[in-house]
Amino acid sequence: MANVANNVSTGKPKVSGAVFRAPLGSTLPTDATTALDNAFVAMGYVNEDGLTNDSSIESDNVKAWGGDTVYSMQTDRVDTFSFTCLESMNLEVLKAFYGDDNVSGTLTAGITVNSNSKELGGHCWVFDMVLRGGGMKRIVVPNGMVSETGEVVYVDSKPIGYQLTITAMPDASGNKHYEYIKRTA
Repeated sequence: MANVANNVSTGKPKVSGAVFRAPLGSTLPTDATTALDNAFVAMGYVNEDGLTNDSSIESDNVKAWGGDTVYSMQTDRVDTFSFTCLESMNLEVLKAFYGDDNVSGTLTAGITVNSNSKELGGHCWVFDMVLRGGGMKRIVVPNGMVSETGEVVYVDSKPIGYQLTITAMPDASGNKHYEYIKRTA
């Protein structure tokens, strides 16, 4: 039987942050509530569109003589996460968008950003959410590469945003991401 009160929810960001990034090889969480390893850094506020996970399957259909589809062969399963960071003066946001080696300095001393064609490399990513009724959800991407960036728009009517799309790569177990859900209240 359906249970709307306990099983239907939204995914709101945790007050302490919702998007975190760490170098590959960092200790990954294996549940929804354990504190993150110190290697994880917060990416700050994300715009109101939140986080989008595209986990679409691509396939080729095999047709028999006469036109009937007799088999659908899975050729790929894309697993991407998209979001737009709003903290345009957050060093970690700039590093995720332009590459760790392309951003230097501090906000008080001055930040320098080099925009070039260097590959951004992989990182561990964690997305933390608060669910209805005291639930927690954590998505862990052991190896996610920035595969797409969006336009950076400078206007007086909107905050500057850095749109990132992360493509999840398979880990040693063949998994692209893990989801952990727990009711805490």
